[in-house]
Amino acid sequence: MKKLITAIAAGAMIMALAGCSSADGGTGDTGAAKDPSDIVVGFAQVGAESGWRTANTKDIQDSFKTAGIELKFSDAQQKQENQIKAIRSYITQGVDVIAFSPVVETGWDAVLKEAKDAEIPVVLTDRAVDSKDDSLYVSFLGSDFIEEGKKAGDWLVSEYEGQTDPVKIIQLEGTTGAAPAIDRAEGFADVIKADSKFEIVASQTGDFTRAGGKQVTEALLKSNPDVDVIYAHNDDMGLGAIEAIEAAGLVPGTDIKIVTVDAVKDGMQALADGKINFIVECSPLLGKQLVDIVNQVVAGETPEKRIITEETTFDQEQAIAALPTRQY
Repeated sequence: MKKLITAIAAGAMIMALAGCSSADGGTGDTGAAKDPSDIVVGFAQVGAESGWRTANTKDIQDSFKTAGIELKFSDAQQKQENQIKAIRSYITQGVDVIAFSPVVETGWDAVLKEAKDAEIPVVLTDRAVDSKDDSLYVSFLGSDFIEEGKKAGDWLVSEYEGQTDPVKIIQLEGTTGAAPAIDRAEGFADVIKADSKFEIVASQTGDFTRAGGKQVTEALLKSNPDVDVIYAHNDDMGLGAIEAIEAAGLVPGTDIKIVTVDAVKDGMQALADGKINFIVECSPLLGKQLVDIVNQVVAGETPEKRIITEETTFDQEQAIAALPTRQY
């Protein structure tokens, strides 16, 4: 009888161990790798508001295709409610990972809590969220927008070093409430505030679009005809500003100096042509890094909480040299 009981207990233990090893599809604590073709990622993009965003979308889609990972993609058309709807759809579908670039910083806690409760990890790309609970996402991948604003400010300080006359600045802001708009303005202001000759005489959103940059610049030039500098939060708004400046009979880059952020091809060409004076780079090529993060998360690993991309700046000479091999 004792031998029989021992045999039954041993068999039960073997069955239990077998059940533990097969219950998870490869993404739990077993350490077993999940085949890329079995991974499904839901990605909620901001929209297609700029050349940068178009390049960002293409790079992400191409990177996941190369990796053999299924990518469910949605375009929010710059509306937060559309992104929230897409994220909830991904939760319902039971994807392995959700990634998105938030339209604005605030208002995400509820839907991210839903994803957490469903045990679906979330990765933030390009833009961060303003939440006290950083357990709602596993990682942020993108740029340091404050540092970008500071680089733009540093160029301005250097460009006007030794000048005592006032320097009047128009700021073309990104989408209201968006992380890059908030941070690029903050970083820029932190640098120029040390010298009273720099004055932001007008600051208005152009929604990161070329059309918005043109429209806002046209209006602001009428009320500020003696402006010296335009600081645009992205290249597309700067390109729109160029159109408005030329329509006003002025020479962009000479009569009004322009500094922008992004370094997409159109912006770099304008810089090479002398119509933009300085560009701070913000790389949209995040696809391969995002694939790496997804693979880590699915394998049960913990990626770094904040992954910052390495970026540089360009003057006219550097833009001319970089253009022939520019990927975006």
